[in-house]
Amino acid sequence: MSKDSLNVWPERRKSVAYWWSVGFGAGLLRPAPGTWGSVLGVILGLAILQLDYPIWALSIGALLVTLISLWSIGAIESACGIHDAPEIVIDEIAGQWVAMIPLALMPFSWPAVTASFLLFRFFDILKPWPISWLDKHVGGGFGVMVDDLLAGAFAAICLYFGMAIVSLIG
Repeated sequence: MSKDSLNVWPERRKSVAYWWSVGFGAGLLRPAPGTWGSVLGVILGLAILQLDYPIWALSIGALLVTLISLWSIGAIESACGIHDAPEIVIDEIAGQWVAMIPLALMPFSWPAVTASFLLFRFFDILKPWPISWLDKHVGGGFGVMVDDLLAGAFAAICLYFGMAIVSLIG
């Protein structure tokens, strides 16, 4: 299903809400803007993992990004009437950070980073229940954000248990 593009909004490039919501341009990359948003989320998440207390930093970061995004996405929807345009990838960034939370519990590992990315994309694209229900039934900025946050939580749970199994086997 094709979604309406923000290209129909002539004033978009003058809007702070637009630049925030498109991940400062990551959502303008083609193909698969959501994947590019997730890549940016991984890059920023890797920097966050270097901070003291990275679990808290990722969690609070995802919360702050979500709160700002509720405003920015609402402003976009008010300005152009388009819900969840493909260019909006700030939800992927926040969801990816949620998916990366288990990475703070272990020594750095590229396979684990890759797994967090792939698991998040899996849940974000396939949208199993209840993610699919939220995606279809919740509107506004919260509707755009909540399905990705839940996809991130599903990915984090799978990553955490996968890491536990690997540590038991290895």
